[in-house]
Amino acid sequence: MVKYLSGIDKDHTQLWDFYCTKGSHSGQWSKIAVPSNWQLQGFGSYYYGRDAQPELGESGLYKTTFTVPTTYANKRIFIVFEGAMTDTEVKINGNSAGEIHQGGYYRFKYDITNLVKLKGDNLLEVKVDGQSANASVNLAERKADFWTFSGIFRPVYLEAVPDSYMDRWAVNAKANGNLSLDVYGVNLKEGSIVSGQLEDLKGNKIGASFVAKSKKGEQTISLNHHFDHIKTWNPEFPNLYNLSISLTDSRGIVHTGKQRFGFRTVELRKHDGIYVNDKRVVFKGVCRHSEWPESGRTMSKDLSILDVKLMKEMNMNAVRMSHYPPDQHFLDVCDSLGLFVLDELTGWSRSLDTIVGRKLVKEMVVRDVNHPSIVFWDNGNEGGWNTNLDSDFSLYDPQKRLVLHPWDRFNGIDTRHYPEYNYLVNNLLYGNDVYLPTEFVHGNYDGGAGATLDDYWNIMMQYPYFAGGFVWAFADEGVIRKDRNNEMDTSNERAPDGIVGPHREKEGSFFTIKEIWSPVYINMRVISPSFAGTVPMENRYIYTNLKQCHFSYELVTFPLSTDKITKPKVNYTRQVPAFNLEPGAKGFLNLNLPAQWRQNDALYLTATDPYGKKIFKWTWSIKSAAQIALKNIGSKSESKNDVTFKNIDESLIINAGNMVYTFDKKNGLLKSVNKNGTLISLKNGPVLAGVKLELESFKTNQQDGSLILQANFNGDKNFLKTKWTFKTGLPAKLEYSYLQRGDADFRGITFDYPEDKVTGMKWLGRGPYRVWKNRLKGQEFGLWHKAYNNTITGETYKYPEFKGYHAQLYWTVIENKESQFTVFTEDTNLFLEMMKPDNSVHAPKALQPAFPEGNLGFLNAISPIGAKFHSATGLGPQGEKNVMPNSTPVSGTLWFDFR
Repeated sequence: MVKYLSGIDKDHTQLWDFYCTKGSHSGQWSKIAVPSNWQLQGFGSYYYGRDAQPELGESGLYKTTFTVPTTYANKRIFIVFEGAMTDTEVKINGNSAGEIHQGGYYRFKYDITNLVKLKGDNLLEVKVDGQSANASVNLAERKADFWTFSGIFRPVYLEAVPDSYMDRWAVNAKANGNLSLDVYGVNLKEGSIVSGQLEDLKGNKIGASFVAKSKKGEQTISLNHHFDHIKTWNPEFPNLYNLSISLTDSRGIVHTGKQRFGFRTVELRKHDGIYVNDKRVVFKGVCRHSEWPESGRTMSKDLSILDVKLMKEMNMNAVRMSHYPPDQHFLDVCDSLGLFVLDELTGWSRSLDTIVGRKLVKEMVVRDVNHPSIVFWDNGNEGGWNTNLDSDFSLYDPQKRLVLHPWDRFNGIDTRHYPEYNYLVNNLLYGNDVYLPTEFVHGNYDGGAGATLDDYWNIMMQYPYFAGGFVWAFADEGVIRKDRNNEMDTSNERAPDGIVGPHREKEGSFFTIKEIWSPVYINMRVISPSFAGTVPMENRYIYTNLKQCHFSYELVTFPLSTDKITKPKVNYTRQVPAFNLEPGAKGFLNLNLPAQWRQNDALYLTATDPYGKKIFKWTWSIKSAAQIALKNIGSKSESKNDVTFKNIDESLIINAGNMVYTFDKKNGLLKSVNKNGTLISLKNGPVLAGVKLELESFKTNQQDGSLILQANFNGDKNFLKTKWTFKTGLPAKLEYSYLQRGDADFRGITFDYPEDKVTGMKWLGRGPYRVWKNRLKGQEFGLWHKAYNNTITGETYKYPEFKGYHAQLYWTVIENKESQFTVFTEDTNLFLEMMKPDNSVHAPKALQPAFPEGNLGFLNAISPIGAKFHSATGLGPQGEKNVMPNSTPVSGTLWFDFR
């Protein structure tokens, strides 16, 4: 029997009286929503954990009144707090409910039977100190690398039980159908009986009930039973059951309860791997803070569902609670939707002392022990572990889950954080512990996360004792500051670490991870000339045969660049017959393509899981860029007018119908374009990106009504040769070749176009997000459009970002305030550089990748991006500079269509 005294979540609150001792709106009684963090309600002071100063800590005084339901007569009455930050003193009707609770993220309760009045109003007074009187709690929880909030941030309620009752129970349900249940009673009568009845989630009974009787002098009753033909729990098939539990004595049934759970077995096999239900597992996980910009740590079940669904959408199967136990409803959702969980005792770099630590271990494990999703306990983080607490976890956990020390090599598992690539190489050679980095590929701003993951995952998968890893982190920790006109604050570079933004806006890494961690793994990059419709794939599921999934494909053609249609035309679609491929196996999916399939522009293949959710959509171009360009441009000019030119001072001016092109004769570069008297400010190109060259020759000649302009540029054994062809009624054609010796951040040619004139772009290529050299996966080949924005990833949140590198360009329309123009390429593997992204002033140097001086580039190679703690060169082969054979020039063809 439960009665809420507060609201239940961030969206359903109750107003209590409130007094804040320091900071904003302090020194006077007012009202506050409960549950909440008082900073997010406009009280007190904000501080990021590592900035916290105990002497500056404020306190919050809460008051409310409540009545006791008449049904609580002759019951024991408890007041329960699901979480309060941090030291919490509770009084009922002016009397202390018990000792001050220390520790901000844990459920605690007081027996207030003798303190409440059964008739009339009762006064509840709560004092919450933002800082703890216990120094170890402050170091472990408050002076940490995350936002520090204060207040009663989870629900408060009354709970009534009979005089003899079951205080709690712990389930141990194995994959083989063996179930044990430990029931911890209070004031049990001799001969009391506990019975259990297994049910499905619809309430249908499964098998007979099973019972056990209390023994004289004991308050714990243990039951055991075996069930045949049960369905095990795993993240791919999260099968759950209910266990109805009854306590009976000579008076009959005196207390009942219900527990949702799942049958599953977790094992560490040293020098081998982690096994769940006898299957070796690979954790594809992420670290998650419980945070929302407007409400801080006060969350809701809707947000829990949102977050778990986003993780599952990225093809993740695991989540680490960082760095504290989450809301109960988050674990419920992990149980029901299917995620492995690492549940963590708070301890960021500094550990809890043994006295308070033992209390908090008990509170965490007792609350969370029955969740099948939880497979490990974490005793703190990065040095924040007190080894004296390690054995306490098993006191309350009959499953005896393994205890981890994240960042440490402990209990046969190496959880080292943020390894450089070479560490993984050496681990492959010499390591023999199970490897499970509980933080890696740090996703600060737009670095890390999806960037570097491909290289890391490829080498980690080669390690015979590999067990997966956890990306840091799920979401940017952004807080809406009421004291700063509702500004989003991510504490400079310390908290914008997410794959999604504070309000769960998807960054580019979201889709890269989705492809790399797809359980249906396809590494076919292009459709080769010999491709006949058979796609090689690997089943990277743990429990799912691919015959339980569904595959379909589409053959499409794209509209012309001038068409207003923005979607491809689907010419053919087909469901592929069921494909039998066991977990871990490799095979070939035969699409049975129609005879004329090569007449289409692209092939799209989509896989969906057994629940109908999209796993991934792979896209490949069928036609070459040259074929698409020819279809858009046409091969013949409709005009018979010759192209003319003239020299005026240091400029060469070319007239081609209604077009005028101006070149600088001193440097051989385009200065401007004019269409029917309208200036188009394209200029300063083509130049060889990142290389200083001098003009060696510049000459023109006319042939067949066309004007040919050739320029050669040389410097330090590098060269660029260009050939412009101008013909009335056709786009300007640029053919070029270059040689660039040595390693380089990028390779190709660039132009300049004023950023303040750009309004948007439409393009055929991979999108809609930008890419880096070490984050190419996840984007789809198709027709895209986006308006101009100046988003700084992790600082502003209009995604996808407009500026940056874009992959596999076929053509792009540059929308602007002058006159839009289109650039076509005949080269299938070309990158478009669309302006230079701005960087946060707080971004580490590794997160500021190199860009050419020109801001409109057509590149054959692009730069990678690093991560918060490492430059790109330490993060794998894709993070290295680009290498070009010294004697092999690169050639390309572009068409500039200003018509």
